[in-house]
Amino acid sequence: MATDPGFLDHVTDLFSDLGPVRRGRLFGGTSLYFEDAMFAVIFGDALYMKSDAALGRLYEKAGSTAFVYETRAGARRINGLMSLPDAALDDPDEALIWAQRSLVPARAAAAEKRAAKARKAANT
Repeated sequence: MATDPGFLDHVTDLFSDLGPVRRGRLFGGTSLYFEDAMFAVIFGDALYMKSDAALGRLYEKAGSTAFVYETRAGARRINGLMSLPDAALDDPDEALIWAQRSLVPARAAAAEKRAAKARKAANT
């Protein structure tokens, strides 16, 4: 689902206190990066934040749900992407707290990606 341009502007404003947020494309949606770490994605008018198991439990306690998409075999749940809690969608201070939390697994994933690239380059 394509990203809603108005929602993208809203989310960019929401995370403005984080620092420079870079946008990228991701399967018809938009990925959001801080430094080299993808910490959030937007599909249509829905915002999902990078998560790990422990952070996912915090998101769920705040009313968030995992990203789900349909395949021929049925619904597929991606626990590594949790919706931003509704209250944070209109509160830049709360959104910033969730973004900072999501940067932890986002940075870990970025570091693993860099390490895998280095291993691959060393083996060629």
